[in-house]
Amino acid sequence: MRARIIAGGVVSSLAVLVIGWQLGGQPAVTAPAQQSTTSGSGTTGTSTDTSGSGSTGTGTSGGTTGTGTTGGSSASGTFAGDTTQTRYGPVQVQITVANGTITDVTALQLTNSDGRSVQISQQAAPILRQEALQAQSAQIQSVSGATFTSEGYTTSLQSAIDKAGL
Repeated sequence: MRARIIAGGVVSSLAVLVIGWQLGGQPAVTAPAQQSTTSGSGTTGTSTDTSGSGSTGTGTSGGTTGTGTTGGSSASGTFAGDTTQTRYGPVQVQITVANGTITDVTALQLTNSDGRSVQISQQAAPILRQEALQAQSAQIQSVSGATFTSEGYTTSLQSAIDKAGL
Protein backbone atom coordinates (compact mmCIF):
# COMPACT_ATOMS: atom_id res chain seq x y z
CA MET A 1 0.00 0.00 0.00
CA ARG A 2 2.75 2.43 0.93
CA ALA A 3 4.65 1.66 -2.30
CA ARG A 4 1.57 2.59 -4.34
CA ILE A 5 1.26 5.93 -2.56
CA ILE A 6 4.92 6.74 -3.16
CA ALA A 7 4.69 5.66 -6.81
CA GLY A 8 1.55 7.75 -7.27
CA GLY A 9 3.29 10.78 -5.75
CA VAL A 10 6.30 10.35 -8.03
CA VAL A 11 4.12 10.01 -11.14
CA SER A 12 2.07 13.06 -10.14
CA SER A 13 5.19 15.13 -9.54
CA LEU A 14 6.64 14.12 -12.89
CA ALA A 15 3.39 15.02 -14.64
CA VAL A 16 3.41 18.48 -13.06
CA LEU A 17 7.05 18.99 -14.05
CA VAL A 18 6.45 17.91 -17.65
CA ILE A 19 3.43 20.18 -18.02
CA GLY A 20 5.32 23.09 -16.48
CA TRP A 21 8.28 22.47 -18.75
CA GLN A 22 6.07 22.43 -21.84
CA LEU A 23 4.30 25.64 -20.86
CA GLY A 24 7.53 27.33 -19.80
CA GLY A 25 9.16 26.59 -23.15
CA GLN A 26 6.74 28.93 -24.93
CA PRO A 27 7.79 32.60 -25.02
CA ALA A 28 5.18 34.85 -23.51
CA VAL A 29 4.13 38.07 -25.19
CA THR A 30 4.43 41.19 -23.09
CA ALA A 31 1.94 44.02 -23.13
CA PRO A 32 2.64 46.83 -25.60
CA ALA A 33 4.73 49.70 -24.31
CA GLN A 34 2.87 52.72 -23.05
CA GLN A 35 3.75 55.78 -25.06
CA SER A 36 5.38 58.44 -22.97
CA THR A 37 4.45 62.10 -23.20
CA THR A 38 8.04 63.20 -22.72
CA SER A 39 10.50 63.23 -25.56
CA GLY A 40 13.72 62.40 -23.73
CA SER A 41 16.26 60.16 -25.36
CA GLY A 42 16.28 57.65 -22.50
CA THR A 43 18.86 54.94 -22.89
CA THR A 44 20.81 56.01 -25.92
CA GLY A 45 24.42 55.10 -26.21
CA THR A 46 24.06 51.53 -25.02
CA SER A 47 25.29 49.88 -28.20
CA THR A 48 27.63 46.96 -27.73
CA ASP A 49 28.66 46.70 -31.37
CA THR A 50 32.32 45.92 -31.83
CA SER A 51 32.08 44.13 -35.13
CA GLY A 52 32.51 47.16 -37.35
CA SER A 53 30.06 45.76 -39.90
CA GLY A 54 27.57 48.60 -39.42
CA SER A 55 25.50 49.88 -42.30
CA THR A 56 27.33 49.31 -45.52
CA GLY A 57 25.78 51.37 -48.28
CA THR A 58 22.45 52.16 -46.61
CA GLY A 59 23.19 55.00 -44.20
CA THR A 60 21.69 57.86 -46.19
CA SER A 61 20.12 56.32 -49.25
CA GLY A 62 17.24 58.46 -50.38
CA GLY A 63 18.22 60.99 -47.75
CA THR A 64 16.12 64.04 -48.40
CA THR A 65 16.22 66.36 -45.46
CA GLY A 66 14.18 69.32 -44.27
CA THR A 67 11.97 70.90 -46.88
CA GLY A 68 10.76 73.94 -45.04
CA THR A 69 9.59 72.40 -41.77
CA THR A 70 11.03 73.38 -38.44
CA GLY A 71 10.80 71.67 -35.08
CA GLY A 72 10.77 68.13 -36.46
CA SER A 73 12.81 65.83 -38.60
CA SER A 74 11.63 65.16 -42.13
CA ALA A 75 14.35 62.63 -42.95
CA SER A 76 13.51 59.93 -45.42
CA GLY A 77 15.36 56.82 -46.50
CA THR A 78 16.59 53.46 -45.27
CA PHE A 79 18.98 53.29 -42.33
CA ALA A 80 20.68 50.15 -41.04
CA GLY A 81 21.57 49.99 -37.36
CA ASP A 82 24.86 48.70 -36.05
CA THR A 83 25.22 44.96 -35.67
CA THR A 84 24.92 44.03 -32.00
CA GLN A 85 26.64 40.87 -30.78
CA THR A 86 24.56 38.90 -28.29
CA ARG A 87 25.19 35.66 -26.44
CA TYR A 88 23.33 33.77 -29.15
CA GLY A 89 24.58 35.60 -32.24
CA PRO A 90 24.38 38.93 -34.05
CA VAL A 91 21.29 41.12 -34.31
CA GLN A 92 20.87 43.96 -36.82
CA VAL A 93 17.80 45.90 -37.88
CA GLN A 94 17.06 48.38 -40.62
CA ILE A 95 14.43 51.11 -40.55
CA THR A 96 12.61 52.80 -43.39
CA VAL A 97 11.75 56.42 -42.70
CA ALA A 98 9.35 58.66 -44.61
CA ASN A 99 9.04 62.32 -43.62
CA GLY A 100 10.49 61.68 -40.17
CA THR A 101 8.21 58.71 -39.39
CA ILE A 102 9.38 55.12 -39.10
CA THR A 103 7.29 53.23 -41.65
CA ASP A 104 9.02 49.84 -41.52
CA VAL A 105 11.50 47.89 -39.39
CA THR A 106 13.29 44.94 -40.95
CA ALA A 107 15.49 42.46 -39.11
CA LEU A 108 18.63 42.02 -41.24
CA GLN A 109 20.20 39.55 -38.77
CA LEU A 110 18.76 37.69 -35.80
CA THR A 111 20.34 35.38 -33.25
CA ASN A 112 21.42 32.15 -34.91
CA SER A 113 23.70 30.12 -32.63
CA ASP A 114 21.38 27.10 -32.59
CA GLY A 115 17.94 25.96 -33.70
CA ARG A 116 16.27 27.11 -30.51
CA SER A 117 17.66 30.66 -30.73
CA VAL A 118 16.53 30.87 -34.37
CA GLN A 119 13.04 29.74 -33.35
CA ILE A 120 12.88 32.26 -30.50
CA SER A 121 14.06 35.08 -32.77
CA GLN A 122 11.49 34.23 -35.44
CA GLN A 123 8.72 34.40 -32.84
CA ALA A 124 9.99 37.61 -31.22
CA ALA A 125 10.83 39.62 -34.36
CA PRO A 126 7.23 40.42 -35.45
CA ILE A 127 6.31 41.46 -31.91
CA LEU A 128 9.36 43.72 -31.59
CA ARG A 129 8.69 45.19 -35.05
CA GLN A 130 5.09 46.01 -34.14
CA GLU A 131 6.12 47.65 -30.87
CA ALA A 132 8.82 49.72 -32.59
CA LEU A 133 6.35 50.97 -35.19
CA GLN A 134 3.82 51.87 -32.49
CA ALA A 135 6.35 53.58 -30.22
CA GLN A 136 8.30 55.25 -33.06
CA SER A 137 11.36 54.77 -30.87
CA ALA A 138 13.61 52.08 -29.41
CA GLN A 139 11.95 52.35 -26.01
CA ILE A 140 9.90 49.17 -26.34
CA GLN A 141 9.07 46.22 -24.12
CA SER A 142 11.23 43.11 -24.32
CA VAL A 143 9.61 39.85 -25.36
CA SER A 144 9.56 37.37 -22.50
CA GLY A 145 11.71 34.37 -23.32
CA ALA A 146 13.68 36.33 -25.93
CA THR A 147 15.71 38.62 -23.69
CA PHE A 148 18.95 38.57 -25.67
CA THR A 149 17.16 39.02 -29.00
CA SER A 150 15.10 41.87 -27.55
CA GLU A 151 18.13 43.68 -26.14
CA GLY A 152 20.09 43.31 -29.38
CA TYR A 153 17.06 44.43 -31.40
CA THR A 154 16.50 47.59 -29.36
CA THR A 155 20.22 48.48 -29.39
CA SER A 156 20.46 48.12 -33.18
CA LEU A 157 17.13 49.93 -33.58
CA GLN A 158 18.40 52.88 -31.53
CA SER A 159 21.52 52.99 -33.70
CA ALA A 160 19.40 53.14 -36.87
CA ILE A 161 17.21 55.86 -35.36
CA ASP A 162 20.32 57.87 -34.48
CA LYS A 163 21.63 57.51 -38.04
CA ALA A 164 18.28 58.74 -39.36
CA GLY A 165 18.49 61.75 -37.07
CA LEU A 166 15.12 61.08 -35.46
